Amino acid sequence: MEYIVEKIGMSRTISRPSIPVTLLRVVPSKVCEVSENGRAIVAYTYTKAANKAIEGQQKKYGLSKEFNKFATLTVANKEAGDLDLAPLGEAKVLKVSFDTKGRGYQGVMKRHGFAGGPAAHGSRFHRHPGSIGNCEWPGRVQPGMRMAGHYGDQKTTVKNEVVSFDAENGILVLKGSVPGFNGAMGKIRIVK
Repeated sequence: MEYIVEKIGMSRTISRPSIPVTLLRVVPSKVCEVSENGRAIVAYTYTKAANKAIEGQQKKYGLSKEFNKFATLTVANKEAGDLDLAPLGEAKVLKVSFDTKGRGYQGVMKRHGFAGGPAAHGSRFHRHPGSIGNCEWPGRVQPGMRMAGHYGDQKTTVKNEVVSFDAENGILVLKGSVPGFNGAMGKIRIVK
């Protein structure tokens, strides 16, 4: 089963020893259409975005204005209606998929963990990548060479244990960290 969630932030338990936890909010969703293989079109609230295509989908499925984003998920529901949260109550381990924090254009030390050169004694090689090519043959930079560039903002999936789930408020507490910034939208999938 899959669900759309929003990252609230991190905290810790008050037990001894203390455990770092991440709080996720299950986004209220409506199942619009269910196929034979268990996949379904699910509508959820994301932003205030609206256009003719979204309005057409809302009219087709009889949705209110706040349900303005659509996704295809594997769900427990057999028919259209509110998304069933019951399977989350028994879940022990989840796979959590979020986009990592975007860090823009970064050098090789931050992006790939290069050591850099000496910091003093007249060195002019501090944070540079060093040699990137070969000698006379093949006379070009090989594909896959680690260089400076765009860092972060890519889909990452991690496995986390469930500490607790508050079905009334839709708050999920997971052990450890989850990629992404606070307020980011992502997906969770029940593993066991």
